[in-house]
Amino acid sequence: MSNSPTRARSFSPSWPLTVAAVLLCALFVRLGFWQWYRGNSRQAQWDEFSRGANKVLALDSRGIGDVTRFQRVSVTGRYDAEHQFLLDNRTHDGRAGYEVLTPLVRPGGRVVLVDRGWVPFTGSRRTLPNIACHCDSTATVTVTGRSDELPTAGLAAGRAPPPGDGMWPQVTSYPTMSELSKAMARALEPRIILLDPQEPNGYVRDWHPSGVQPIRHWSYAIQWWAFAVVTVIFWAVASRRET
Repeated sequence: MSNSPTRARSFSPSWPLTVAAVLLCALFVRLGFWQWYRGNSRQAQWDEFSRGANKVLALDSRGIGDVTRFQRVSVTGRYDAEHQFLLDNRTHDGRAGYEVLTPLVRPGGRVVLVDRGWVPFTGSRRTLPNIACHCDSTATVTVTGRSDELPTAGLAAGRAPPPGDGMWPQVTSYPTMSELSKAMARALEPRIILLDPQEPNGYVRDWHPSGVQPIRHWSYAIQWWAFAVVTVIFWAVASRRET
């Protein structure tokens, strides 16, 4: 019984398949470099966050906007516990909750918002968490924390300015500083202070730069480049034809 003759294969790529493979490879490689760049940018931000912890800078008469972001600072003033904000849509360990912003009135009239940390969602929008500041509103305190920006939303649909109805605390989601200033009817400093974990009168404070860690972006970059390699292999295999 004779065996069937083996047909030879030749490398004969088609133009449509080649064009599609080139375009896909270019797209995957570009996406990979984009994620790699984002990872490097995030790493630079994390490095800046680490450097900011090296020493505490006393603000004295300077504004919070006069120091670099993430710089640890000490600032003196009086807590205004009657006018607090709850930043909505803030999570910790996968749990929904709020971050508590409490005004600190500095000598000379400057007002800076102090983020006193995260509190859990009560389970009902009608019942807000108890964020009473156990401090004397007439007493002068010195607090230590990091200079930072307000959290920003990825989508405009996630924003909700404070209601400005005169009821406190006011719930808001990804507000601007001008919106918070309007709700308080007084100017606020351009940045907030992330209260140090060891400071009293605070809640959960696990501070780090917002967004994902740099390694996540780098792993995404490698995945995109792997897709480009797979595309080339598929093109090469599909281009071999029987003759």
